[in-house]
Amino acid sequence: MSRTIVDTDPMLPFGSAPESQSDLQADSRPKPPSVSYPDDSPSASGSPPTLTPVSPPQLSAPIRRESAIAPLVEIFVGPEGLYPGARWLIYLALAYITFGLLNFLIDGLRPERVPIWWTMVVESRMMLAVILPAFVMARIEARPFGDFGLPAKRAFGRDFWAGALWGIASLTVLMLALAAFGAFSFGSLSLHGARIFKFAFYYAVFFLIVAFFEDFFMRGYSQWVLAQGMHFWPAAALLSILFGVLHLLNPGEARIGIAAVMAIGFFFCLTLRRTGTLWWAVGFHMSWDWGESYLYSVPDSGTISRGHLLNPTFHGPAWLTGGSVGPEGSYLLFLLVFGLWFLFSRVYPQVKYGNPDF
Repeated sequence: MSRTIVDTDPMLPFGSAPESQSDLQADSRPKPPSVSYPDDSPSASGSPPTLTPVSPPQLSAPIRRESAIAPLVEIFVGPEGLYPGARWLIYLALAYITFGLLNFLIDGLRPERVPIWWTMVVESRMMLAVILPAFVMARIEARPFGDFGLPAKRAFGRDFWAGALWGIASLTVLMLALAAFGAFSFGSLSLHGARIFKFAFYYAVFFLIVAFFEDFFMRGYSQWVLAQGMHFWPAAALLSILFGVLHLLNPGEARIGIAAVMAIGFFFCLTLRRTGTLWWAVGFHMSWDWGESYLYSVPDSGTISRGHLLNPTFHGPAWLTGGSVGPEGSYLLFLLVFGLWFLFSRVYPQVKYGNPDF
């Protein structure tokens, strides 16, 4: 007798195996990072797998904050410290304070009847007011004072006396030209005896102080620091204009005289650039003013000095004689300055300003 066997287990797909409990638990574990292989080489070839980098979380940019005075500070302070203009303003402030202190000290010494020597005291006050603060600025700049145009090792040396010779010679050429045009007469002596030498010496010292004041104030530290920000010639042009504006304080000054002063000031900047110091300009300035005020006894920027040597007279139109301004107001002065610029450039062709070897 035959018997039918009935298979009670369900049929499984081909190639499948029943899942065990351990298989189900393995599926619930966390899976490792995905690994990708290059498309052209299977993993079995031994090529290293390529891991997909995970980008770090993006951080928000920090918030910039600034103090309430930051806009004001940034006007004067840059990445390299104080701007040149800010340092110049500090120098001017120190000069103003020094002038006030000196004025306070000497005001009580002023005699009731002002003697001629008192003008030297007043001029010395202004000279000290512009030179002393420069020593403070030298400490701030970490540079020697001599870098500002007056190195002690070249004091009253060859450049000074060369400038003095050029100054008196240039003025003499101008006065002789005016005399040749019939616009100037030398006149007679106004002084006699020992007074000739006394006033000659007095005005030499006086105009030396004037030269120190004006040349250092306009072409000393001021020129040096402004040239750091705007280069040499733009700073020279700006300060030459200010040099002319300063002379508006002189009585009897006129517009043509102011223009002449600016031209002379610009020429002095050339002498600073070519000689490397202010000593040439100081010598020229001193002898020019001495020649005008004492030797030829003519108005100097509209001022006639007491104790002059001669009694000269002018004849002709103001454009030629300079009128109340003096020879500095003559149109011939501009021709003279042009000639000086050309001649000086030929004699001193090398730029020495800022070079410590000179």
